Amino acid sequence: MLEEARAVGELAKTGWKPKRTIVYCAWDGEEEGLLGSTEFVETHADELKQKAAVYINTDSNGRGFLGVGGSHTLEKFINETAKSVPDPETKMSVWERMRAQQIVTGSPAQRKEALDRADLRIDALGSGSDFTPFLQHLGIASMNIGFGGEDGGGSYHSIYDSFDNYVRFIDPDFKYGVALAKVCGHSVLRLADADTLPFEFSNFADTIKMYSDEVMRLTESMREETRNNNDIINNGMLSAVQDPTQTYVMPKTKDAVPFVNFAPLQNAVARLNESAKRYQKATAGKTLSGDARRQLDIALINTERAMTGDEGLPRRGWFKHEIYAPGFYTGYGVKTLPSVREAVEQRDWKEASDQIVVVARVIDNAADAIERAAKIY
Repeated sequence: MLEEARAVGELAKTGWKPKRTIVYCAWDGEEEGLLGSTEFVETHADELKQKAAVYINTDSNGRGFLGVGGSHTLEKFINETAKSVPDPETKMSVWERMRAQQIVTGSPAQRKEALDRADLRIDALGSGSDFTPFLQHLGIASMNIGFGGEDGGGSYHSIYDSFDNYVRFIDPDFKYGVALAKVCGHSVLRLADADTLPFEFSNFADTIKMYSDEVMRLTESMREETRNNNDIINNGMLSAVQDPTQTYVMPKTKDAVPFVNFAPLQNAVARLNESAKRYQKATAGKTLSGDARRQLDIALINTERAMTGDEGLPRRGWFKHEIYAPGFYTGYGVKTLPSVREAVEQRDWKEASDQIVVVARVIDNAADAIERAAKIY
């Protein structure tokens, strides 16, 4: 970020001032448990909830392809920003190179989306870096950005993870360090100087529908798998294929998967999609006065806050975001719609039904917040 910090300094000498405050942070105690960022967020929670618009995080970096995870309200914004930054080795934009990677090496679904969809999907955020308290405790829209894929591996957190290793093998010419500074710096400057915060909700609504569909398909596949497994246990087929000279313990049958009522979630997702369309229509070709822009900033900031619940997730109330969370058993790995998804995975059908109602209410709250923002235009 040093290059972009210098750019801000040079701009300031001309009399330029950003429309929003830029705060640079360097955290201590990350490896010991995100201690610095978490203590900061908890200490300044009230002010951050009131004022913080977007948090941009970077952690490790290497050579290769741009990787972005974060709030999907910022997906279109970071796609546009990535198109403005050149890849230091190929001279195409970092966005074009990321797209090429998904087309060449991605799954069939990723390849189709990269070819057909206007924007590349960004990942959902789990944990493992300092965005966690901002996004998942306070509901501040966040992104985590870095390059990688062409820098080897195996040295991370070992005695070989050294400056010498970095300059010999990871990013010898520091080209991708500069590229990272440009992506993050361009993002910060655009966010700070935009007339209105560049949140966009059609990609967000599309992503939430994808998560909802995934959870429903998971339930259906578990129902079919449970039925098939119980059948081969009960009819003796599983026992028949075991080696009779070996000792095996036959698994017990599992309770059948009931039909879970996903209607509240489906209705909330449908309403969210309509709210996103209304916001997009309301903003088309319109400008706002200074007072209205300030009101809109507050309304847009609150769209991410609306995705949190005061009680937090079951058995871990500190995590309050109902769309993204690190999995209870996966550490860094993300779970989307976590309270519903994990209840299904644990076959706790009552909790799944209860949490469907909770998540549907949160999505409705997000739709309400989007509609409040649309009415300011």
